[in-house]
Amino acid sequence: MTTTTSPPPPYVEMDGHPATEDDLRVPALFGFGHFTAMQVRDRKVRGLGLHLDRLERANRELFQLPLDGGRVRGLVRHALDSAGLRDASVRVHGFLPPGESRTRVMVTVREPAAMAPGARSLMSVPYARTVPHIKRPGEFGQAYYGMLAARAGFDEALLTAPGGVVTEGAVTNVGFWEGTSVVWPDAPALIGITMALLERGLAAAGEPSVRRAVTLDGLGAYRGAFICNSQGIAPVRRIDAVEFASGDGEMEREMAGVMGRLEAAYGSASADPL
Repeated sequence: MTTTTSPPPPYVEMDGHPATEDDLRVPALFGFGHFTAMQVRDRKVRGLGLHLDRLERANRELFQLPLDGGRVRGLVRHALDSAGLRDASVRVHGFLPPGESRTRVMVTVREPAAMAPGARSLMSVPYARTVPHIKRPGEFGQAYYGMLAARAGFDEALLTAPGGVVTEGAVTNVGFWEGTSVVWPDAPALIGITMALLERGLAAAGEPSVRRAVTLDGLGAYRGAFICNSQGIAPVRRIDAVEFASGDGEMEREMAGVMGRLEAAYGSASADPL
């Protein structure tokens, strides 16, 4: 008999103090808000400025209030100090409960995470998020379709708009390799921090990526695919019944080279101190 151990619960602070029962009622009972997720290594974060910009833009759009980057950095440092971690998975949430005039900032800290090795399989589902440019908690549709994908033997759900238009993964961005450049779906989706860093890094290396409409019935035109999020980058081996580089040694070597260039592009981004 094998047993599995659940990961320990995250350490949670609200506005710089350990979260109380009253604090936790905010996300539990009033979940309207936004967040960003980052990987911290040695108290540094790749794309930190992009994370802070994301929080500021979302906070102004949702609450018509600023969210100072200096305040956020200080709250993250404090939570890391309290948790005793230099490497961690960190989420920063913004909430504005009824009757309050200042954004409540919740920081969760848990052990660091990385993309699991191996190629992924994606199951397309007919779901596209509303207001996709805002990263927010409590996405029932993503969780629901992710559950269905797992039950069907896939690693993740691939969200699609009407007409089979590919938008994004349930918890990732998805990119495609056409043989000469990386193609990102040109559709309403969250531009993840890792995706943004890859775009920058590829352009700096003289391999600019492009945005183009991608549809399920056109997947056969691509030589490979990959997903990315704050935990890293991973190749995609199939989407529904479409296999990529399956048993083709030349294409497998080509995609290995593409993945290497993607990792190098991401690695070229500076890690900024908190």
